[in-house]
Amino acid sequence: MKLRNALLLGATFLAGIACAPEMARLAHHFGISSAFAEDADNADTYRLLSLFGDVFERVRADYVEPVADRELVENSINGMLTGLDPHSSYMNAKAFQDMQVQTRGEFGGLGLEVTQDNGFIKVISPIDDTPAARAGVKAGDFILALDGKSVQGLSLNDAVDKMRGPPNSKITLTIKREGVEKPIEVSMKREIIHIQVVRSSLEGDIGYIRLSQFTEQSDSGIRQAVQKLQAQAGGRIKGFILDLRNNPGGLLDQAVAVSNDFLNHGEIVSTRARHPDDSQRWDAKSGGDLTNGLPLVVLINNGSASASEIVSGALQDDRRAVLLGTRSFGKGSVQTVIPLPGNNGAIRLTTARYYTPSGRSIQGLGITPDVEVHESRETNTALLPEREADLNHTITNSGGTAQAAPPRSDLPPLAKEIPPRPPANWPAFDAAKPDTDFQLQQGLKLINAMVATKRASAD
Repeated sequence: MKLRNALLLGATFLAGIACAPEMARLAHHFGISSAFAEDADNADTYRLLSLFGDVFERVRADYVEPVADRELVENSINGMLTGLDPHSSYMNAKAFQDMQVQTRGEFGGLGLEVTQDNGFIKVISPIDDTPAARAGVKAGDFILALDGKSVQGLSLNDAVDKMRGPPNSKITLTIKREGVEKPIEVSMKREIIHIQVVRSSLEGDIGYIRLSQFTEQSDSGIRQAVQKLQAQAGGRIKGFILDLRNNPGGLLDQAVAVSNDFLNHGEIVSTRARHPDDSQRWDAKSGGDLTNGLPLVVLINNGSASASEIVSGALQDDRRAVLLGTRSFGKGSVQTVIPLPGNNGAIRLTTARYYTPSGRSIQGLGITPDVEVHESRETNTALLPEREADLNHTITNSGGTAQAAPPRSDLPPLAKEIPPRPPANWPAFDAAKPDTDFQLQQGLKLINAMVATKRASAD
């Protein structure tokens, strides 16, 4: 309640100042007494809030066409929050409801995880088996226009709202992709998105588990996948691959639960907030490892963010898994969703940084894999932002050890032979053909070598 009460106090102060006639009208409009302003003891703050009131009244009076007061206030709140960092924002009542539906694992639209950067909408990741994924939208794409209309000037919530709509309705996205000179137009039909966050398959005697995001179904989905794979293999699975590539994150409690699905002991993650009393730590529960210590490889890339990095960092620090792929996104902050009274939506506010068990803050740095393997031969030219450190207004990396995990000395000899990029004759990637997935194939080689090493040491 501390954060919520502080917010209410700020809102009352903002709406209550009324010395100039414009401010009096503003306070009267919101039904707030002007007496509060007389008690203000911070002259600079008062002057700044008076400035806000002056601008508010000027816009109401002179903008080229009438604007609803609610729209002005909501835009002001959103501007205040988005100016802090890339992940704080305001959600009106509809956007808040949509977010709650999404975290439950079902929502209408295209199946995109997006953020806002430099006035455009950036794709964090397309969700598996959705219109966006099938249409070929990729992580890192910038959405320039929707149905031919530029997204510049739209808030993130407004852009998302425009991308959602009735099932079977058509929409065309204009996107800019790194390495492609001209914008690309991609058309698709909206669907009701039922997110299957966990997919699994047997690759020989190795269990492959793909986790696309962290919703309320993630932990239960992982548990069901492990049981299903064990049953399919007759209990003879030799190891597991956990694929977190292009997983943009989600719920913190699910990141903790999924980490515990592969851990029996030790710290998983800790958070440090502005106020020490709000800091927390989560530890693994004994007997939590569903795989009974079988060799584990985790696949990550630059689209692996937030909760994905919590899981990756915990398993890497504990030496429970070997990470293969490319450096992760680097989002080391925690957002708290704070509902606002009166059905006025909610704010998403960055309230803490999180730290891996060894004390690392990955904010702006990401998780460095133990074995670096790129998905293609293309060299990243870094024309467009692709990680947290490339975004505007990012929070600093603070309070942690700020060190990468030490090099592994327990990897099988084959790890040194794994090429960092596919050979020239490697087939073009096709999501329906696992043998074209270079990172996955190297992960399978690695885990089979880990299985052999474990068997040899047991003998």
